[in-house]
Amino acid sequence: MVALDTVWPADSIEFCPHESASEIFVCGTYRLEQPPADSDARVQTALDDGKGDFEPTTRKQSQVRRGKCLVLQVTEDREISQIQEISLPAVLDQKWCHTSQTASPVLGIADSEGNITLHEWHKEERRLKSFQSVSCAPSNVLCLSLDWSTRRYPTNSYGSLVVSLSSGSLCVLNPDSTGNLAVVNQWHAHDYEPWIAAWNYWDTSIVYSGGDDLTMKGWDVRQNFDQPIFTNKRHVIISTYFVYFSYPRRFNAGVTTIQSHPHIEYLIAVGSYDNNVCIFDTRKPLVPLVQGDVGGGAWRVKWHPSPSRKEDLLVASMHDGFKVAKAHHREDVTWEIVKRFDDHKSLAYGADWSFAPPGADGETLIASCSFYDHTLHLWNG
Repeated sequence: MVALDTVWPADSIEFCPHESASEIFVCGTYRLEQPPADSDARVQTALDDGKGDFEPTTRKQSQVRRGKCLVLQVTEDREISQIQEISLPAVLDQKWCHTSQTASPVLGIADSEGNITLHEWHKEERRLKSFQSVSCAPSNVLCLSLDWSTRRYPTNSYGSLVVSLSSGSLCVLNPDSTGNLAVVNQWHAHDYEPWIAAWNYWDTSIVYSGGDDLTMKGWDVRQNFDQPIFTNKRHVIISTYFVYFSYPRRFNAGVTTIQSHPHIEYLIAVGSYDNNVCIFDTRKPLVPLVQGDVGGGAWRVKWHPSPSRKEDLLVASMHDGFKVAKAHHREDVTWEIVKRFDDHKSLAYGADWSFAPPGADGETLIASCSFYDHTLHLWNG
């Protein structure tokens, strides 16, 4: 398979979903400079278990986090060609906005200095051009994740963004009267870092979040944010209507990734540092339909973009490589790992499916990247 040295540690991969640019994808990098000599035990423990490079504590304010967005192209012979490099603060997450075919592709980038930057793809020049930067937090707060609301229902313009911040807060950005994005809501959501925030693509009044407090929560953006609509927490699971004690499915480590299914209403995939991915019905978000062991912390989960492969889930499993799993959902949901990719020699962080048509073998192109060995691979799954 094809490999590329990203030079700086790599942590995110996103293929452009737009039909006119399906060969374009981006890779985000994160380089930590000037580590303090007095790093404390908590930071060192996080480094040892693979979380340290994303450990957003105030004790690291003296550190400098640099990043780049590498703009890449899959060539006709399935090689990788780098066509652009954008310097930024460290990149923690990236997402393309799903727009209609008459609109230009737009990429949102979450960085380590509290900013979301928006970039438009210019097909003729084959370049991304920045057109807006939104400050969501002070520069010592990291934007940990972002998600667009338009995955299920693409529009001519970009939709709403939800962003999670290392301060424990979430914020929602909406287009204003000029068409620019602006922060319209921000609230404290988690006691520790909320690694992930994600829309319900079928009902974009609902946001899900998960964090290092071993908790997944649901929020209704039409209401005030004093209380979530549900909380799935270790030891005690609380909803708006019920309280369950010592329920057998609880997160035994931080919740790291959530994605709403783009083709099956009510399904979400949720990953955790506890080596498990759970599939939930959003109408019963306290009781998983199935739980699958993926061998390492699940940093990212991605449902396959094609409805013909709606059971397939791509998982970045940190210390245990990348996997394609099948979440069969007939009468009961079952879980099966159908493919592994173990060529990476470091933490498996970024992965995505290509939106281009499958190859002659019926498989889809996948890009994945790993951190300390700063390597990107193309493979089929």
